[in-house]
Amino acid sequence: MSDNSEKRPPVVTIINRHYPPNPGITGESAWDMAKYLIEKYQAEVHIVHIDRTYDGGGQIRQPIGILHPVSTIYEGKNSFLKLLSGTLDGLFLVLKARRLNKGKVIVMTSPPLLPFWAMWFLKDWVLWSMDLFPEGFAAAGTIKPTNFIYRWVLKKTYQKPPQHLIALGPNQAVFVKKSYGQEIPTTILPCGVLFHQENDLNVPDWKQADGKIYFGYCGNLAKPHSDEFLLRFIDNIDTQKHHLILAVYGEKADGVLAYAQNREGITILKSVPRSQLHFIDVHLVSLLQEWTHIAVPSKAVSSICAGASMLFCGSKEADTWALLHEAAWLIEENKPLDRQIKSFLSELTVAKMQQKRLNAQALMGKLQTMVVEAYEDVRGLADE
Repeated sequence: MSDNSEKRPPVVTIINRHYPPNPGITGESAWDMAKYLIEKYQAEVHIVHIDRTYDGGGQIRQPIGILHPVSTIYEGKNSFLKLLSGTLDGLFLVLKARRLNKGKVIVMTSPPLLPFWAMWFLKDWVLWSMDLFPEGFAAAGTIKPTNFIYRWVLKKTYQKPPQHLIALGPNQAVFVKKSYGQEIPTTILPCGVLFHQENDLNVPDWKQADGKIYFGYCGNLAKPHSDEFLLRFIDNIDTQKHHLILAVYGEKADGVLAYAQNREGITILKSVPRSQLHFIDVHLVSLLQEWTHIAVPSKAVSSICAGASMLFCGSKEADTWALLHEAAWLIEENKPLDRQIKSFLSELTVAKMQQKRLNAQALMGKLQTMVVEAYEDVRGLADE
């Protein structure tokens, strides 16, 4: 009897707004999990996703698993209509997954309010917490935390806990369980861990053999991130010792790019391929204090997995610091930035940077092990 259950392939359904070939880190994370379960256990993995294109970072991947695309009602740029359609997209995705009724349902957190709808319509589900909503709306200033509708939605979202929690880090897990007001079996799955990353051996044009320390801010500069940190960093770099690579997109990017234009010691690029991330010595990552636990920057993890070090501007409480501090330095986002950045840059040496890079390589193995253990947990959940 147990022999047959051993051989029965697991069945899971993953719900998320994005999925390859559309780019976006949440969709790529779902793809990674699906690939592992399919290749190792011949799992039947169903993906319920929105049938649309998303402008984001990442690389194009071919979809894997059984896809169930759901049409969105709006694809334009109007903020209110985007919010409305995103809210309804979550409802349609959850209802589609319920109709499918295929194995354990893993609910991610894009579009916003997906867990809110799961609470109403799903009985036995797993929460995979990426960015948290509705908290993200309050952190972004989209709605006041005292607003009646916000408070009601927040209360309802955390009214009924999932059967299991997959969190991005230990501190986010504590935050989510506190929101539900009870203990929940938990798996930690860091986002942005790269496996089998092919590092380009050809030195890119932007990396000179000049003995300088190369910093880089590569990726999204949106509401959760600090443009102030980048502006103050630009003010303080010593062009004799440092070089900054800027490859940013998102709503705060234009101001920073305009400020950096034509400055010595700065190279502005459209993007830096993952295969070239290791040519940057210190990756810059930021997270505003009010977004702690609500968002956990995946590019911090990707930077460490490329064998580079990191300068993190954020809170000591953030999982970015908790998980990666051995290969990183901290700028406390809620304290004066200028003085901290000046002090960091004046004390930084090539030897210190090289040590952090060595630490990053050791940390990469630990992060990869955490991911595999998390996927094995999911395989176990599928059998329940």
